Amino acid sequence: MEHARTWQFVDRLWDDSIVPKLVEYIAIPAKSPAFDADWQRHGHIEDAVSLIESWCREHAVADMTVEVVRLEGRTPLIYMEVPGSDGETADAESCVLLYGHLDKQPEMHGWREGLGPWKPVIEGGRLYGRGGADDGYSAFASVAALAALADQGIAHGRCVILIEACEESGSQDLPHYIDALAARIGKPDLVVCLDSGCGNYDQLWCTTSLRGLAAGDLSVEVLSEGVHSGDAGGIVPSSFRLLRQILSRLEDESSGRITAPDFNVEIPEVRRQQAQQAAEALGDTVYSRFPFVAGAGPAQRPPEEMVLDRTWRPALEITGAAGVPALQDAGNVARPMTAVRVSLRLPPTCSAERASDALGKLFESDPPHGARVTFRAEMAGDGWHAPVLEPWLARSVAAASEDYFGREALFMGEGGTIPFMGMLGEKFPDAQFLITGVLGPGSNAHGPNEFLDIPTGKRVTACVARVLRDHWIHKHGG
Repeated sequence: MEHARTWQFVDRLWDDSIVPKLVEYIAIPAKSPAFDADWQRHGHIEDAVSLIESWCREHAVADMTVEVVRLEGRTPLIYMEVPGSDGETADAESCVLLYGHLDKQPEMHGWREGLGPWKPVIEGGRLYGRGGADDGYSAFASVAALAALADQGIAHGRCVILIEACEESGSQDLPHYIDALAARIGKPDLVVCLDSGCGNYDQLWCTTSLRGLAAGDLSVEVLSEGVHSGDAGGIVPSSFRLLRQILSRLEDESSGRITAPDFNVEIPEVRRQQAQQAAEALGDTVYSRFPFVAGAGPAQRPPEEMVLDRTWRPALEITGAAGVPALQDAGNVARPMTAVRVSLRLPPTCSAERASDALGKLFESDPPHGARVTFRAEMAGDGWHAPVLEPWLARSVAAASEDYFGREALFMGEGGTIPFMGMLGEKFPDAQFLITGVLGPGSNAHGPNEFLDIPTGKRVTACVARVLRDHWIHKHGG
């Protein structure tokens, strides 16, 4: 494998074709069904599917098939398959499974002047806009990696590429497609996922774990209708105060620690060691990469503990509220109820289903002042803990990072959730996993000013090509 030639091929394909197509993709408001109930009528997901499908057909390697699979009432799935270089076809049991998604998070406020979620802007080698890094680039990068191998006549195993359109809604449709396509997919012995993050843009980062998620709506009602706050204050308990009191059952508000034992796990020693190595490489960028306002900052903890806080420990965020008027509409009223969307990130090995049940019991038991307290679970997704890398993959990852980044590869958990990984890990316990991505410092997935660092996208693509080549060599006794 001529690594300089691989880089030149990938670099040129990104500049000439992938980046212009990603610009078109970002302009499509293809919000995930959880954020666009009328997604079918609006047609934006279909537009994104069509755009990606057509590009993949145009750049397909020899004998590659590209298909949009549709199950009734579900988001579509792009299914691509490439026979192995030894003639492996769909009848072969094993394959390399490459995964990504094309649906997007909603707009979010706070984009700086000149930027917007559906307004692609290239600035300083970065492509701004919603979905480019999370995770629209994945289909292009997967096909480009195979094309880079084809350019040099380099062998690879049978590859299946799945690009779903429901990941940001918890991948609710994907299990149905996996079942429907099980005979065609076969049994992956290597899974490559490009929907993860990187600690910096200087080296290849391999994700060793993902946190799970338990989310739902917590509501506290004390009145059947609002009343004058001057009349009720001191007698009618504030629904906001009671909500705050109930949340304290879960979280220590002074530290942010999740104190309830149902949501904590023992952290494996190997992950502690890798957190130490990652912290040494990242330094204060572990926290300085976040846009704190002047004077604000994280809790004073060693960097390695901060790495574990965002990867192996639970964390609570309130992502929405109801029953609270906008400031300009806030009258002197004791409001009848307060409701919030609870989003609890879970350790990788904590069962999301059990955690969701535990949240309901924790919140609803013994309601203060006899208030009506309800918790309605909305989403539960398991985390994932990677199996130990086989020696061939560890060597391949290390060499790929040196070849295309010029620095050693590093390993770290991620704080986000990719439900598909937990499902795959359970379904294919013997598979190896390469989980990586381009979401590094400042890229701000789900938030304002999200960007794709283009040079990192190129380098990750080249690294995937190297791993696919090494997978073939390993499989054939090299």
